[in-house]
Amino acid sequence: MGTWRGLRVAFILGSLFMILLIIVYWDDVGGFNLYPLQEPKHESLHPRATAGSPHSTSRPQNSSSSPVPTTARSTTLVSEETGGAAEELTEEEGKEKQEQRQQETREDEEKGRSRTIADNMEQEDRKQRIMGVCSGKDAVEFPGSTRPFEQIPNRELDHLIVDDTHQIIYCYVPKVACTNWKRVMVVLSQSLISPSSGKPYTDPEAVPPDLVHNSSIHLTFAKPNEDFYKQFGSVMLRRYANLSGSLPETAAEAFAAGIKPTFQQFITYLLDPETERESIFNEHWRQVYRLCHPCQVKYDFIGRLESLETDAEHLLKLLEVDHLLHFPSGARNRTAASWERDWFAQIPIAMRRELYKLYEPDFELFGYPKPDSTLHQ
Repeated sequence: MGTWRGLRVAFILGSLFMILLIIVYWDDVGGFNLYPLQEPKHESLHPRATAGSPHSTSRPQNSSSSPVPTTARSTTLVSEETGGAAEELTEEEGKEKQEQRQQETREDEEKGRSRTIADNMEQEDRKQRIMGVCSGKDAVEFPGSTRPFEQIPNRELDHLIVDDTHQIIYCYVPKVACTNWKRVMVVLSQSLISPSSGKPYTDPEAVPPDLVHNSSIHLTFAKPNEDFYKQFGSVMLRRYANLSGSLPETAAEAFAAGIKPTFQQFITYLLDPETERESIFNEHWRQVYRLCHPCQVKYDFIGRLESLETDAEHLLKLLEVDHLLHFPSGARNRTAASWERDWFAQIPIAMRRELYKLYEPDFELFGYPKPDSTLHQ
């Protein structure tokens, strides 16, 4: 009897021991969890908290689901113990990047302010130069410098384009980005309707160049070769080419026969007093002071081809329209230095100096250096 009782006690104790082993074994492999997973101490900073991490994902309720991997608990502990350092490092890096971006923003703003100050100073210098030349402080004298605006004939004001909406007056100089500036004026004034949209153009680059030169939109005109030949080329040839016989009637016939004015004949035409008596210079070689009348019109902004991009950006900001449009990009109309040397190589020094005197007011008004190399070589 005592032996039987001892065997029962041993069996019960052995069974309990086995049950405890089974419990511990299944607890370790995740069959069920006696220790609830703890929330991370820095959940708001945990980069995986919203990406299906064990902390934010509920356990599937389907009994057929696979048990949680044996690394689930250890991963949680790693996330809390070693992941915290990584999170703090990531947070530190994030702060550094944010500070770096803020520093870069401050530097960009400072550069922008410095550039604006420099642009304003440049504009002030350009305007002061014009005022000085127009006041007679400099030795250069030119016709009409002291003439009141009311005495300027209307035909000499045909390069002033007005936008009443934005209160802008723009004086264009041919071949100095005037097509793109006219496009800007068209967009601002909403004076042209796009055939594709049925609405005014909003993109300057979308405005066809031939339309912006239409005299019905602006007081401008485009002269094709035929008109130039009849009005100017044939006159130059008759006066200075010493051609025998009659001239071809059309530009096409003249060019086909190799008959066209030379550069020297063109300069001779410009310097001929009879030319000035006959009519005002064509806009393409008329002096800028006669196109835009800077001594009579107090311009707020003076642009130059050499600084076209920065000038355009600055001007659109000053006009507070930079959010409406951008200045179109395009090729610059600048003569290569080698061409200039080749052209003037055949021109006598005396004629070069006389030609400079004709345009000297423009050089002085707008701050261009005297071309000594052309005048003395």
